[in-house]
Amino acid sequence: MTFRYMLAPLEDTSDNALRELCFNHGADLTFTEMTRLRSAVDENKSSLRKISIINNVPTQIQFAVQNEFDLKKFLDKYTPSKNFKGINLNLGCPSPQLINLGMGCAMIKRVSKVNSFVKLIQSYGYGASVKLRLGLNAYEKKMKSYLNLINDVDADFFIVHARHGAEHYEASADYRVFPEMVATGKKIIANGDIDSIRKVNLLKKIGVSGVMVGRAAVTDPAIFERLKGLKGASFDELRSEYSILSEKYFETNGFNEKYKENVLKRLGKNKKFSEENNVQG
Repeated sequence: MTFRYMLAPLEDTSDNALRELCFNHGADLTFTEMTRLRSAVDENKSSLRKISIINNVPTQIQFAVQNEFDLKKFLDKYTPSKNFKGINLNLGCPSPQLINLGMGCAMIKRVSKVNSFVKLIQSYGYGASVKLRLGLNAYEKKMKSYLNLINDVDADFFIVHARHGAEHYEASADYRVFPEMVATGKKIIANGDIDSIRKVNLLKKIGVSGVMVGRAAVTDPAIFERLKGLKGASFDELRSEYSILSEKYFETNGFNEKYKENVLKRLGKNKKFSEENNVQG
């Protein structure tokens, strides 16, 4: 697999407009924001809008899945668009609501169940990937629950947010976990604090198969180009392009104004990267 740059699933921002903007500026694969599978099965309008793919952008749909019954029910009636690239299982969300239902970070220890989800998705001919943290808490990280899952689940690739579920963003992502993951022979995508070429080069040396960028991609949607060593668009150009895309998707998909506000108030705030790489406003 060629080293790939991915846009993370981001709540209240990762709609068709932002995904297309990031794809236009270097993202190789994008993801819809996390949606509870049950709500999609129940045909909740908001959930169906979140997972809609109505452009030419390679996209995986991210779900929080609780059981095989709901997953099969969804797969039986789902008609993918041509740029649908598979389903991503969310094993990283630390929300107490999800954890109390055995989903999100709480699913990391449930290796056989996760593998059954992956095999079911693949049986329909779709790609299946997993996004996980380093466990529900520090103890699970110490016990390397994440490594058991990576070893025993046959997903196409694993996106690893290098924090455990009890850690907040103030704690630095722990890249020391990646060499052992890479040694399993599985395809590992590094996630967490990806905001510089230096970090990407370090992770390439470790042997990961790609990186996923989250918060830094909202403040600078052209970060993918910059991480690839390209100049990338200016922030003014990005704002203009995003505004045009958001209007397009408002007309075709009931675009939520909240998403536009969330992106535009943050776009251009990535001062650290822009100063290091001479990005102009």
